[in-house]
Amino acid sequence: MFDSLTTVLLLLTSSVLAIALFRAIHLPAMLAYFLVGVLLGPHTFGLLQDTEASRSVAEFGIVFLMFSIGLEFSLPKLYAMRKTLFGLGGAQVVITMSAVIFFGLSVGLSFSAAFVIASALTMSSTAIVSKILMERVDLNSRHGRLSIGVLLFQDLAVIPILVLIPTLGLDNQDWQTVLSLSLLKSVILFAILFKFGKNVLNSWFDLVAKQRSRELFVLNVLMVTLLLSSATHAAGLSFALGAFIAGMLISETRYRYQVESDISPFRDILLGLFFISVGMLLDVGSLIDHMGLIVVMLIVFMLLKAIVIALLIKFFGFELGVGIRTGIILAQAGEFSFVILALAMSRGLVSGHALQIILAVCLLSMMIAPFIIQYNGRIARALVKSYTRNSSQALAWVSAVGKDLSNHVIICGYGRSGQYLGRFLKEENIPFIALDNDSTRVRDASAAGEHVVYGDASRRVVLEAAGAAKAKALIVSYADTRSSMKILHVVQERYPNLPVIIRTHDDTDMEIFREAGATEVVPEVLEGSLMLASHALVLLGVPLNRVVKRIRQFREERYKMFQGYFRGISDAATPTDGTRQQRLHSVDISANSYVHGTKIGDIPFANLGVEVKQMRRPNMLEAVVPRPDIVLSEGDVLVLLGSNENLVAAEIYLVSGK
Repeated sequence: MFDSLTTVLLLLTSSVLAIALFRAIHLPAMLAYFLVGVLLGPHTFGLLQDTEASRSVAEFGIVFLMFSIGLEFSLPKLYAMRKTLFGLGGAQVVITMSAVIFFGLSVGLSFSAAFVIASALTMSSTAIVSKILMERVDLNSRHGRLSIGVLLFQDLAVIPILVLIPTLGLDNQDWQTVLSLSLLKSVILFAILFKFGKNVLNSWFDLVAKQRSRELFVLNVLMVTLLLSSATHAAGLSFALGAFIAGMLISETRYRYQVESDISPFRDILLGLFFISVGMLLDVGSLIDHMGLIVVMLIVFMLLKAIVIALLIKFFGFELGVGIRTGIILAQAGEFSFVILALAMSRGLVSGHALQIILAVCLLSMMIAPFIIQYNGRIARALVKSYTRNSSQALAWVSAVGKDLSNHVIICGYGRSGQYLGRFLKEENIPFIALDNDSTRVRDASAAGEHVVYGDASRRVVLEAAGAAKAKALIVSYADTRSSMKILHVVQERYPNLPVIIRTHDDTDMEIFREAGATEVVPEVLEGSLMLASHALVLLGVPLNRVVKRIRQFREERYKMFQGYFRGISDAATPTDGTRQQRLHSVDISANSYVHGTKIGDIPFANLGVEVKQMRRPNMLEAVVPRPDIVLSEGDVLVLLGSNENLVAAEIYLVSGK
């Protein structure tokens, strides 16, 4: 219907507009891709055709999704979470699947179709849940950790399901033998690769990384992923299984985070194509015809899943209120639901009205999930009165400790840094109360006589119970921008005169925290640099009093000397690398440069969003602070400070005047 260029342009334009709309209304980009597929697909406007070529390209999206999931797993992590992961997560998958299979068989579906539908409905959305928990700063809460544990097991459970589905699609009756052979192949492959794969990959990635080429590094990741995918496919297993194994192997190497950063653009684009292809399968006419049945199934499905998870969590020794919150968070379908349905459809296991109804139920559950999840706490407190009483008891516990304190310090977070800080305060006989939302840590620390209580420091009532009105200072001991900002907003609203010290990873958000009311911001990377410098200077014979004076001067200048850094190829991308990250960049002035012969003071650096930190001339051994009256000449070097985007724009202006 369209040529290739027109099709690509249509997909790009539609995707950009849909994603922008869904971001504005706080819905996942994944649903925007679905919308594009539904609208442009053969069942609606028919602008795109569901061809074998498009499905083959979309399958690579599944490959890189499985690779990314594999990167998240490590054997030590799995072992540390074994009770939640294999106990709670395993029970949820088995019970939910069994209930749906039984229902499917009772309404006349074949076992294969019932198994596929049960597998799809058992999954939950890792993307939606993790994003919302992170935004609400709930990842370390009890319901947050339980949700993540169940999601991890669901991701693991996808592997045997993807092995089983092709087996169920075989025409011969000896499927038990084929299934046993597939599982045996999987076990042997896992054993061989995990026995020898880690050392081989570490050595190979070391060799590639020494070349200092990002292009080569990315190509190498793609090669390893597709090689292992091809190996599993040649063994009669799925491409996705090989990608998952590749991810798990690389997660055990020292290059895990660099790989994750480099592969994410490919993964996201290919996943977008996959979800567009799934959207093309949805028949809007069939959806309208069966709307009543779809709504009933949607309600029954989400209630069943939430109830199963809530009761299991209660069985595992947690409060029913925590179980209800976790059940509500995980009640929707997930990304792998569509992976399973797409694979089953290609094998002829599910089709027609059954496929359309399940697709619609999965899609609608994910669309309404963000709106339901944000009220999980209110729903739990409304349904379980004891949960409200327990919350009140926890608040009373905080109040019981805080009411007798005055001129004390409130420590938010009692991890390693918080505990070290508490020991220093004890040595100086300074009273303090520590707030932490990890119940295990609170129980162990309080049993040892530490002044730590369970509570969320970002809640006004908790800070009030901790005696914030009488406190001398509040210290946030962990580096989490969202949580720290929530605490700052509460303090500024209720206790504007309370000094607040914020810990952060680097200097990215220092000014934002200060503008929000932080008294001091301590970037751990820069403090580490100061300590390294002080030890080095003392070792080199500089008198201790001069070293202390130097360090104090640097701190008084708010780390201006250390603001920004020169970025190299070997610097791994981090989650904090954004447009606000300040970096240093050197720009050479030539005879053809636009600013050649111009005074530094006449160049609009402020309008360009950068600052001149230093300059160097050909006859200078060291860089100096530039003066406004210096005229730039050939061979001069300006050291600029700014974000990556502004540095690029500033260099273009200095060279060409554009």
